[in-house]
Amino acid sequence: MQYFLGCSLALVLWAYSLPLVADALQKDVEKDYQQHLAALFKDFHRQPELSHMEVKTAKRLAKELRSAGFTVTEGISKTGLVAIMENGKGPLVMMRADMDGLPVEEKSGLDYASQATQKDWDGNVVPVMHACGHDIHMTSLVGTARRMAALKDKWSGTLMLIGQPAEERVGGAKGMMDEHIWKKFGTPDYAMAFHVSSEIEAGKIVAEEGSPYSGVDTLEIIIHGVGAHGASPHRGKDPIVLGAQIVLALQTIVSRELAPKEAGVITVGSFHSGTKSNIISDYAKLQLSVRNDNPQTRKTLLQAIERVAVNIGRAAGLPEDKLPEVKNVDTPMPPTINDKALTQRLKTAWSEVLGSDIFDPNYQRLGMGAEDFPFFTTDPYIPSVYFKVGGTPAAAFAAEKAGGPAVPSHHSPIFKVSPEPAVITGVRATVVALLDLMPRSQ
Repeated sequence: MQYFLGCSLALVLWAYSLPLVADALQKDVEKDYQQHLAALFKDFHRQPELSHMEVKTAKRLAKELRSAGFTVTEGISKTGLVAIMENGKGPLVMMRADMDGLPVEEKSGLDYASQATQKDWDGNVVPVMHACGHDIHMTSLVGTARRMAALKDKWSGTLMLIGQPAEERVGGAKGMMDEHIWKKFGTPDYAMAFHVSSEIEAGKIVAEEGSPYSGVDTLEIIIHGVGAHGASPHRGKDPIVLGAQIVLALQTIVSRELAPKEAGVITVGSFHSGTKSNIISDYAKLQLSVRNDNPQTRKTLLQAIERVAVNIGRAAGLPEDKLPEVKNVDTPMPPTINDKALTQRLKTAWSEVLGSDIFDPNYQRLGMGAEDFPFFTTDPYIPSVYFKVGGTPAAAFAAEKAGGPAVPSHHSPIFKVSPEPAVITGVRATVVALLDLMPRSQ
């Protein structure tokens, strides 16, 4: 059941004026951060675990959510969990946090830096780091759970909190859906998630109408050549030369087949062929990451990649049974699309309670990073909002602009955000959104 989007925020929140609401929430979350969440964040940060291996992380998150009064089911898609709090009649609203770290050696210089190592998916022992802020997400989820439990007399409905594994390997959300979590726990009326961002000022948020994260296809192009001696190239068909021609030709697709303001990326991240300098191989493989913000762009890019690869093979004189093959080698990930009406509603709520200056006016989405959150919201369609929370102090941006050290990017070994303003802002924004979506009847 879809609930009416036009509820007045004044009827949703407790019976004080909005400035008092904001002040009380700020003080409560700050107090909880000092007394509990700060230590929890450091524990999560010091002990990261790789995708689908988040065993200790998931147990700690489950323990925290149970302590807040939620009923928790563990072991979904290996390490995922679903926490439920029922609080009378009303909508079912889902909030998700991802849990996994990355195989990166931390060099941030923080006194609570990770020194963890773990055996990876290939059996290699690798350093592990929360180099993308998932420790912020989990800590904020716990903070949200604790606030919503304390405010049960202010809302009505069912709150579903999800601890998702393997976002970094793009398998966790789909894996949980493959285990039919909506059938087991109910299909949400609304869904939310957020990502901390080093590109946004700490204490600010960004909520974009449209696509905050792109869709991704992971492709391989297999090039079948004809092997020969390096001294006699005329006797063969060189797959390295063909591969190089394909790589260069692919770069014209975005620049010449997409409209100038239409976003798309084709990146060739891997090119493998040959064994020795004087041997022309009979095989080459390209690996591609292809990104889009809507289904039509995706169709244009995929069709053009196939056309370019196959016809360069034809131009080289390859027979039809040896033409390059284009394969999608991973589950295609759809773009994250924020529901327009829901985004506008929540932006109004955030502005009214947290102030219009809660939004970062300087943020511009310049890259085409991806998220697996849409596996939760695409089929069936669930109105959703994926927002961003700032993690970098304004002073750090000013220093960078003045020629100082660059603000570290996500997935960098020196990645770091300011946990206190990030967690506090994440909890405040989430709680305000949840209270708006789950009003208690007056």
